[in-house]
Amino acid sequence: MPLYLNDEQQMLRETARDFVAEHAPVSHMRALRDAGDATGFSRGLWKQFAEMGLTGILIPEADQGLGLGHVEAGVVLEEIGRNLSPSPFLSTAVAAVEALQGTPHAARWYPGILAGETVAALAIDERRKHDGRVEMRAERAGNGFRLTGAKRFVAHGHIADLILVAARTEGGTTLFAIPGDAKSLTASPERLADASLAAHLQFDGVEVDADAVVGEVDAGDAPLARLLAAGRTGASAELLGVGGGAMDMTVSYLKERKQFGQLIGSFQALQHRAAHLYSEMEVARAAVLKAQQLLDSAQDAAEAVSVAKAMTGLAATLAVQEGVQMHGGIGMTDEYDIGFYMKRARVLAEMFGDSNFHADALAQAAGY
Repeated sequence: MPLYLNDEQQMLRETARDFVAEHAPVSHMRALRDAGDATGFSRGLWKQFAEMGLTGILIPEADQGLGLGHVEAGVVLEEIGRNLSPSPFLSTAVAAVEALQGTPHAARWYPGILAGETVAALAIDERRKHDGRVEMRAERAGNGFRLTGAKRFVAHGHIADLILVAARTEGGTTLFAIPGDAKSLTASPERLADASLAAHLQFDGVEVDADAVVGEVDAGDAPLARLLAAGRTGASAELLGVGGGAMDMTVSYLKERKQFGQLIGSFQALQHRAAHLYSEMEVARAAVLKAQQLLDSAQDAAEAVSVAKAMTGLAATLAVQEGVQMHGGIGMTDEYDIGFYMKRARVLAEMFGDSNFHADALAQAAGY
């Protein structure tokens, strides 16, 4: 498979780039932060995503979606990352859609996602860092289950219409789809480093019926694996956008800023660093596209997904750190946008497992 976009995908990129840059630039994120917005994103903008057809990018045509793939979803996510646009696109239109495909839940939740009215949250993590372990309990209660435990760092968890919850049942792991307004569920939102909102969810005996199960009881590893593969690959694409946006901003600054009467971009040491950054970003881009293509062709993509997440975490971190350093002391001031790219990269790098988590997964897969 060629590691570049075809003509149709390039057209989608141009459309997404123009749309996101116009309606959700960095200034949009700044305005939400400065206003103390309690939602975390603009619902009006989410509706505009739907009107463009973007929320249905992974939803099959039989379900009124566009029926496209992870490559196309990644094109949109890269532009979201490039503009630091607050959006539930990753959790809702990518990870949740992928987890629900082929299940009865699709008929219930897809229409709202297509209309830009439904927001999904992913209640997966229980500790400070993503480690893949599930300890939250789901015990049999009548014809359904009673969920007890807590989940951490749930993006959009405080306003979500749908929450996908991984819990431990008697014979394994089960994935549940529950409404966000379920009784005995408490959501406590907190600001993350990049000013986005994520909730701590407390399940104090939340009762759901058997229809809430996604797939089969004790067989939640399959839909959970689909959710994580889609989420990790999508987060990698968004990290590409964050790193690419930071790199473009830095290169532009090198061409404008003068020191000792010369453009700092003429200094060979900075040229070398910029060239190294470009090469690292291109390697990461190839890794992401490979993972997306494998997912779209229904091949085993586990290792490629881990490579993509690890590589983009490292490359985006390099991009934002070099950006701040080459801007000098003003790089971390609120006046310049480059500091916001560093903060967003830090949050995305942790999401669904950081570079160390995925490097360890690759080592274990290779027998180390």
